Amino acid sequence: MNNIIAEECFEGIHEGKAVSLYTLENKNKIAVQITNYGAIIVSIFVPDRSGKVADIVQGYDTLKEYINGNGPYMGAVCGRCANRIAKGRFTLGDKEYNLAVNNGPNHLHGGIRGFNKVVWTVLGSTASEVRMQYISPDGEEGYPGNLTVTVTYSLSDDNELRIDYQAYTDKTTVVNLASHSYFNLSGEGSGSIYDHELMINGDFFTPTDDTNVPTGEIRPVAGTPMDFTIPKRIGADIDKEDLQLIYGAGYDHNWVLRHRTGTPGLAAVAYDPLSGRVMEIFTTQPGLQLYTANWIDNEEGKGGKKYQRRWAFCLETQHFADAVNKPHFPSTILNPGEEYRHSCLHRFSTR
Repeated sequence: MNNIIAEECFEGIHEGKAVSLYTLENKNKIAVQITNYGAIIVSIFVPDRSGKVADIVQGYDTLKEYINGNGPYMGAVCGRCANRIAKGRFTLGDKEYNLAVNNGPNHLHGGIRGFNKVVWTVLGSTASEVRMQYISPDGEEGYPGNLTVTVTYSLSDDNELRIDYQAYTDKTTVVNLASHSYFNLSGEGSGSIYDHELMINGDFFTPTDDTNVPTGEIRPVAGTPMDFTIPKRIGADIDKEDLQLIYGAGYDHNWVLRHRTGTPGLAAVAYDPLSGRVMEIFTTQPGLQLYTANWIDNEEGKGGKKYQRRWAFCLETQHFADAVNKPHFPSTILNPGEEYRHSCLHRFSTR
């Protein structure tokens, strides 16, 4: 397959642990490459309507670039708590916990050294599946409890990439895991995603303050630029004079999905008219964060390409941001004896 990344580009030792690149392939010319550094999805190769294969996620060519970069979580698993926690503070029981403030006044994606910057232990791999685990020690990045996290990536001949998360803790803690791939269905580095059509299966969103933390309100999307209930171009409303778009510098918001939490449901459908590629996303999570790469600026990626603002979009299935401080949001609290489970499925096709 053209442009598939050589696995030796990711072979190495980081912090005393072995790192590799794993390539999953199916019979329909789809391939997914994953490294156990950050549990990162490095590449997803998908055919277009004429059968031409392209990589549809932004990223880098080597392990060294991921390790040395302070980049925007390209393809990584974000945790222990994805998205933002206001002021980096929360209370469990009668104890307040203070986390790193690494995004304006707030905590983002697990802190300075989140799950995107650690080496995961590979428990097993086949031609269609890789399973990896990370044990986050009590106190890491300020979070309580020893947390054991397992992520399984599997690719089927039905053109479905499935991500299954599982976690256990020995002390009450906060968990919200999310995959942070940057998609461009025309091919990574190919330009603006304004003409991609997007449907989000949610009638409400959680508006934010000027630091991008939800206010706690759950607001209807009807009559706002946040309305993707009927497919529309991502670029249709993105530059409108709307306070929420000004706060996010574009879309960087959570949608409240229609299905019941814990039950798989359709979250979104993205379509690229140019290539004909379609990506459907299903999840068990209550929320979907759309981020339109508003802060990417000349980021050097694969093949020396310079990624620019809004050349990709993220669709992160997760709990709502700052849920630990918003008791009416679905809970991100995990107690000993409980199991955290989260499944996300990407189905690829053309039209």
